[in-house]
Amino acid sequence: MPAESFTLAAAQVEPVYHDKEGTLDKTCRWIEKAGDAGADLVVFPETYFPGYPYWRGSTDIPRWTDLMVDLQHESLHVDDEAVDVIGDAVREADLHLALGTNEVSDRPGSDTLYNSIFYFDRDGDLMGRHRKLMPTHEERAIWGRGDPSSLATYETDLGTLGGLICYENHMTLSKAALTAMGEEIHAAVWPGFWEQHGHPGDKTRAESAEARDTCDIYPAVREYAFETQSFVAACSAYMSEGAPEGFTEDELGFNVAGGGSMLVNPAGIVKAGPLVGEEGLLTAEFDRDERRATKAYFDAMGHYTRWDAVSLEVSDETLEPMTAREGPPAGRGISAARAGAIADEYDVPVDVVEDVAEAVTDD
Repeated sequence: MPAESFTLAAAQVEPVYHDKEGTLDKTCRWIEKAGDAGADLVVFPETYFPGYPYWRGSTDIPRWTDLMVDLQHESLHVDDEAVDVIGDAVREADLHLALGTNEVSDRPGSDTLYNSIFYFDRDGDLMGRHRKLMPTHEERAIWGRGDPSSLATYETDLGTLGGLICYENHMTLSKAALTAMGEEIHAAVWPGFWEQHGHPGDKTRAESAEARDTCDIYPAVREYAFETQSFVAACSAYMSEGAPEGFTEDELGFNVAGGGSMLVNPAGIVKAGPLVGEEGLLTAEFDRDERRATKAYFDAMGHYTRWDAVSLEVSDETLEPMTAREGPPAGRGISAARAGAIADEYDVPVDVVEDVAEAVTDD
């Protein structure tokens, strides 16, 4: 049975921007801190490894291309040695990890990048990954779209763990899918926290927690917790003011990495955060009775549902570049289905039909 109480943590940590080795070292140190703080699960921000591409909308195409190549070099791959190093740190800290990362495709022949969450268990093993299903706006020039199969949950000793990336936490049907998979603990990762001025494209980096009055993250995380009766660890990116070495403030103009991490119980009550304007490790202890008490009023997988009125279709497909084809190559012989139909019509064996078709093709 899952633990009756546990501690969730959000590691609001600044990456060593565009630097895999530097970010790896920092990641391991903060995993150790989370372990020392008694965390059972620690979540890192969206694309923490090695930083969110705030230069995504650059109109300097040669510069954009150079940055894309650099990002490919500095991002994680499922078979990366860095993944093993992270796993060792997770095992030593005795916790679970949800790590936001830029991921290089592991499909042979591909170097496409994905916006992903890597999930590690207490043994330091990589349980799986979620790739963002639909990158937002200019992000579509950076990342590919994730396969439907990556919308998944993982069984842990804390309960069933899942997660979504940024605006995916607003996607009604994706939330419903994770709920139907039995999600109990949710990792929500974001590129920062912002003040919104009229519409989603008009926003600026949050300067204080008061930004929650206009930031869509604040109500989204609380509503996610309540409507799914999940424990939510929301971790948002943080970067200090000014541009990292090798970059200018102008090309990182979209930088909204002001933090904003939060820990929320299934009733939508914020138990820690939002932490704005600094690095930090948020922690909070939770009890499963907080979930039971909310479900007594509103059980999204029980008495408060009407699957006869509204139902959901979920795909577990992994998109592949090649699919199997039945029958002989084009221009050769006859398909099995067609041969069967002719054999039935004339009451002759299928192999006779196939032999005749092959002979006609050869002639």
